[in-house]
Amino acid sequence: MKETIKATNTTEFVFDKINFRWMLIGLALIVVGFLLMTGGGSDDPKVFSEAIFDFRRLTLAPIIVMAGFVVEIYAIMRKPNCKEVAE
Repeated sequence: MKETIKATNTTEFVFDKINFRWMLIGLALIVVGFLLMTGGGSDDPKVFSEAIFDFRRLTLAPIIVMAGFVVEIYAIMRKPNCKEVAE
């Protein structure tokens, strides 16, 4: 009797569904941070606007962008669970 071995052709991705969700969250944080940095300019190039030095542009936006990069690193480094991969 010959036993036949069936080759299962299953492709496994490096990232699972949760990794991709974390990547999208990180990307959204980065985009929001860059959007918070916009504005504050003056319509007249000869007039200086102090609005570019407010809290939102100098402090809040860079913190949000850095948080987005930290979330991206977490999403890449996160190891998928065996239970999640089997589903």
